Order: sequence, then C-alpha cells, then structure tokens
Amino acid sequence: MPTTYIIAIILEKDQWHPRIKSIEEKISNKKRITSDIMITEAMATIGSLKGGKIAKTMYNYIKDNYSIYETNMKTLDDGMSILLKYDGTLSLADSIAMKIMEKLKIYEIVSFDEHFDNKEGIVRIH
Repeated sequence: MPTTYIIAIILEKDQWHPRIKSIEEKISNKKRITSDIMITEAMATIGSLKGGKIAKTMYNYIKDNYSIYETNMKTLDDGMSILLKYDGTLSLADSIAMKIMEKLKIYEIVSFDEHFDNKEGIVRIH
C-alpha cells in the first residue's frame, strides 16, 4: 500500500479521499501488505499535516490491519536498481514497493500514483 493511499484515508480534503470507501470494498477480503518504508513516508506527511496523535492512530491502524514487510540493505539495493531502470521517474520508496511485490509474487497495488501504470506485472487498483 503506497503512501498516497494511506494519506487519502486520513485527509478528508485529499482529492482521493472520496474514493476510499469504494476501494476498501474492492479489497476487503484481500491480504494487505505494506512496507516499513511506506509507513515512514506516510507518517511524516500525516504528522506534518495533522499532528502526531493522528499519525500514531494511523500507524496503529496499519499495524493492526496490514502485514508489514521489513526492508533490509538487499531490498534497498534492489529498489535502487528499479529506480535506475526507470531513470528516477519512480521514487525509491515506490521502486522498493515494486521489488517487494515481485519478490512476494503480488500483482495488484492500491495506489493513486499513475506511475505504477504500464509497469510489467502490476495492476493498479484506484
């Protein structure tokens, strides 16, 4: 689960917030996985916009409802190879997400980021 989705859940004024309910219905019975990198990125944004208490609430929600993939140096290195493959058009966090998906044989991603479109082996739910 990329950062844009996490942020849209919390921020009612986010352009994507109205879509959350319909997406949640689509994925309600699916296993949910995110990474520590995505959590870090999202909490930084949520904390700066809504404060630490809201960030902590979201953090607890993620811990309770998602499997969390813990990155290591190999994952970071592999993410850098994807970042280079796409010449920096994907962030390192998104490149790492793609590598984790490949490793875990995951083919669907919930994201509002269009740069996941047209990537081999990925279907974007939005």
